[in-house]
Amino acid sequence: MVAVINTGHSIRGVIAYNENKVSQGDALCIGEGNYPVDLLKMSESFKLGVLLKQLQLNENVKRSAVHISLNFDRSDTDLSKEKLMQIARSYMDKIGFGSQPYLVYQHYDAGHPHIHIASINVRSDGSRIDMFNIGRNQSETARKELELSFNLVRADSRKSQQLPLINPIDIEKIKYGAIDSKRAVSSILNAIVPNYKYTTLGELNAVLNLYNVRAERGKEDSKMFQNKGLIYQILDEHKKPVGVPIKASSFYSKPVLSKLEINFAAAKTARVVSMKRTRNAVDLLLLKKPGITLTELETRLANQGIHAVIRKNEKGFIYGITYVDHITKCVFNGSALGTEYAAQGLLHRLGATAEQHMQETALNKSVSQKSSFISAVEVQKIIDDVLYAGTASDYVPKQLKTKRKKRKRKGQSDNH
Repeated sequence: MVAVINTGHSIRGVIAYNENKVSQGDALCIGEGNYPVDLLKMSESFKLGVLLKQLQLNENVKRSAVHISLNFDRSDTDLSKEKLMQIARSYMDKIGFGSQPYLVYQHYDAGHPHIHIASINVRSDGSRIDMFNIGRNQSETARKELELSFNLVRADSRKSQQLPLINPIDIEKIKYGAIDSKRAVSSILNAIVPNYKYTTLGELNAVLNLYNVRAERGKEDSKMFQNKGLIYQILDEHKKPVGVPIKASSFYSKPVLSKLEINFAAAKTARVVSMKRTRNAVDLLLLKKPGITLTELETRLANQGIHAVIRKNEKGFIYGITYVDHITKCVFNGSALGTEYAAQGLLHRLGATAEQHMQETALNKSVSQKSSFISAVEVQKIIDDVLYAGTASDYVPKQLKTKRKKRKRKGQSDNH
């Protein structure tokens, strides 16, 4: 089981989201906690009204809405509504929300069983429940205890090597109206923005572009750029914009620039531990495969869950490279890993120049980035792979260790 806790400014939005799922047939409200009347007698306005009334006891709390999802493995099939409510009540008790009013919704819009819980962090006496590190501390403890007591598949048992796969937006379906463009973009943003670690808009776009989406600020002299505005654009198979751009503020998750900048700052330290895995993957391939070409390197990295995004100008000249590690969910501009991992440094290590690679590409068009990318599953399954993925490996390959052991300090003898 995996628990995800989100807080927000509007409990109205949380209730509206879940009730809309109910009206679309994708969810069902299966229970409540600490409400004054039976669930079958409650209207949507009553459900919301109870929460809003308690929030009036402390209007100084700005992020008062609490939206929790409990996600179960696909093999957890013995999950009746009664059992799901038992799990929800036990979980809320363990994280300190046992006395709070809350609603439980069972959703059917993904490839795995899961429930959503809507609540607030203002108590009946007006005091505020501290949410700091609740996910890392109380929630993690509760998760492990519930997995044992309810015989659930343990999240820690999932293989970390399972790649998080997302369907790129199908441009043809968008053109013919089979998929709502905003909904399609929203699915990609929900999977990428909160889960990957990136420090610039360019690094974020390295991931988004894989799924035919791009974030844009506009030209530097534009009003949108000066006002720190942001739009998301659908891209075609040639990575050219199609359709009408969508304002960041119009999405439910609000992936606006100010929010992304918080992610930028947090990722600078959070991704450091994962740099070694990407460096090691490149180093080991170059060590094992002398004479490997850049195209071959891209393919072999992709097999390890690392997508090398090569940046070229209109003439095909390589000027940059970004590594997207789908295992650790980290994005690195080549220079962030070191000059030897940047475009020119890497080409030098490969024994090639940018011009030589242009000739290779022209002679071997059958090999492309798309062919090296692993085929996708439905967008709804992303939460499994994002949440169940293990901690990044911090190993140093044996071959690299051996090489380093042979080094001796200057002036040091074998008898020293």
